[in-house]
Amino acid sequence: MVVTRGALLPALMLLLAACSTTQSIRPRESEPAGFAPWSDLPPVYRLGAGDRIKVDYLLTPEMAEEAVIGPDGYIGLRAAGRVPAQNHSIPELQALIEQASRRMLRNPIVTASVVEARSARVIVGGAVRTPGVYPLPSRASTLEMVVQAGGFQAESRMNQVVVIRPRPGERAMLRTVDLRRFISTGDQADSIALAPGDIIFVPRSRIAEVNLWIEENINRLLPFTRSFNYNIGRTVGNLGQ
Repeated sequence: MVVTRGALLPALMLLLAACSTTQSIRPRESEPAGFAPWSDLPPVYRLGAGDRIKVDYLLTPEMAEEAVIGPDGYIGLRAAGRVPAQNHSIPELQALIEQASRRMLRNPIVTASVVEARSARVIVGGAVRTPGVYPLPSRASTLEMVVQAGGFQAESRMNQVVVIRPRPGERAMLRTVDLRRFISTGDQADSIALAPGDIIFVPRSRIAEVNLWIEENINRLLPFTRSFNYNIGRTVGNLGQ
């Protein structure tokens, strides 16, 4: 069959039009519903029981000391007495110590720092060998914490590990990381630094278990709603298509 030049041009135009139409109706990747956009900026660290704090006084260095936040959330200092520390940030704690120290010192200038963050924890669950709550070393990654939890099970979906970051008073953030690709290629896009309070969930071959795991393990600890659970299941399910 011989195709003439005059017949070829209309055929090419129809083909290009079809390609353009296909591209214009291609569905976009769905965004996580019910979650805030993910940000890699480290969240403000909130102090907790067991954290060791170092307190320095600029004008009276002899008053410097270290203190551990007790189970009641307070620290005891010579100049300031008992000061509430739990759930406060370091700048907030500095202001509280300065105010309380005025009973003994004139115009105290205080700097505080975390010597040991013993209250920093993450939750690791799903298809890992020893799920549970683990201390969070400084700048630990998702893969490192999965290893701490005994590593992946045989049926783990390593390419779709879920990381949830709760934020007090705000919507939680969620993202998935491809740890299979990270192990194979070292792609840093799939290695995120974790923050205290993060939740890591390693799904199995079927993603429908996410909501059940959240309901049985997380809702008892954190004030998540059922709509939050539904959005997790829908989000992860969409990403797995």
